Amino acid sequence: MDSPRSLTVRRNGNIVRMTATAGPVSVAIVGTGWRAEFFAKLALAMPELFTLVGGAARRQSSADEIGRRWGVPTFLDPVELYRRQRPEFIVSSVPWEANPGVVTALVEAGAKVLTETPPAPDVIGLQQLWNAVGRTGQVQVAEQYLMLPGHAARLEAVRSGVIGTPTSVQVSSTHGYHAVSMMRGFLEVDRGPVTVSARPFVAPLVDPLRRDAWTDEADPKNAMTVLATVDFGDGRSGLYDFTDNQWHNQLRFRRILIRGSLGEISDERVVRLAEPHAIVRSELHRYQLGHDLNLDGHDTEHISLDGRVIYRNPFVGKRLMDDEIAIATLMVATGEWARDAGPAPYPLADGCQDHLISLAIDESAASGLPVTTGVQAWA
Repeated sequence: MDSPRSLTVRRNGNIVRMTATAGPVSVAIVGTGWRAEFFAKLALAMPELFTLVGGAARRQSSADEIGRRWGVPTFLDPVELYRRQRPEFIVSSVPWEANPGVVTALVEAGAKVLTETPPAPDVIGLQQLWNAVGRTGQVQVAEQYLMLPGHAARLEAVRSGVIGTPTSVQVSSTHGYHAVSMMRGFLEVDRGPVTVSARPFVAPLVDPLRRDAWTDEADPKNAMTVLATVDFGDGRSGLYDFTDNQWHNQLRFRRILIRGSLGEISDERVVRLAEPHAIVRSELHRYQLGHDLNLDGHDTEHISLDGRVIYRNPFVGKRLMDDEIAIATLMVATGEWARDAGPAPYPLADGCQDHLISLAIDESAASGLPVTTGVQAWA
C-alpha cells in the first residue's frame, strides 16, 4: 500500500492539504524547450510523486533528443501521445501561436491539460480557445508565481488578516500576465472589467546577465520600463513596473508591496496596527538550511512571521530553487485535480483574464490612452 505524501498550499483563499495516496501521477509533456525541461526535470526527480510517461515534438530530431534525455517514448502527434500513454494530465509547453491548437486537440481527445502561459497570444486567440474548450473544465494554466515560497508566505499573511482588507498591490519583478496574476491573487478580485493606464520610458542600463549566462557587457544600453496603473474597481488597484530583462538583470531589485486597511507588506517587512495605539513592525523570516554549521544541505525549510510558521517547503531534501518549488507544487495540485481529489489550481478562465489585462497594458503603453477591458465569456 502506498504511504500518503502530503503538501499544504493555499489556493483561492483556502488552505488545501494535498495527499497523494494513490501512487505517482502519470504525466506527459508536449514541447522540448527550456520551459518543458522544468516539468521533465521535476517529474524525473520525484518518482514517488510523478511518472513521466512520454513526450511529443514537432520534429523527429527533437523527439529523438527528448527521448534520450528523458528516457521516455516520444511521438510527433500530441493526440497520439495521449491515446497511447494515457497520462493523467499532459503539459502543453509549446510556442504561444501553436498552443491553442495543441490544447484544443488534446481536450477533444479527452485529456486533462496543464498549459503553459499564456494560453493564447492575443485577445482573439483567448476568445477562440475559451469557446473551444473553456466550458469543459479540462484545462489548467501553469501560472506558478503565487506558489513561490516568498509570495506564498505573503499570501498566507494577507489571507490571515495581518494587514486587514487588501486594497492595492505594486509589482516590480516580473512581466505581464505573471504580475497581473499576483495582483489579482493578493486582492482576490474577480474577472470583471479593468481599466489600465500605461506609459513606456526609455533610459540607459547595463545588462550584465541573461537567462543562462553573464553577457560581459559593460556599456549601458537603452532599456524600456513600462509603468501602469490597473484599476480593478471597488477601490482596488495595482501598480505595474517592469524593465526589460528585469527577471535576470540583478541591477534592478524585485519589489512587491501589498497594502491593506490595517497596514502593508513591503518585500519581507510588515507594518500594521496590532491593537489600539500600537503600530508594530515585523519581518517574514526564511529559515534556510545549509548555512554556517547546518549540515542538512542547502534548502529552504520554512518562512515565519512573528514566530508563527506560515509557509513550509513541501519538498525539503530535494534542493529545489524557488521557481522549481512553485512549479512542483503546481504539478502536484494539478495531479490532485486530475484525479478529482482536489480543486482546480489555476483554471483557464484565470489564465485568460490575466493575459487579457496584460494585453491591455501593452495596448495602453503603445497608444498612450487608457484601455478598459470588456466582460469576456470566461467571466
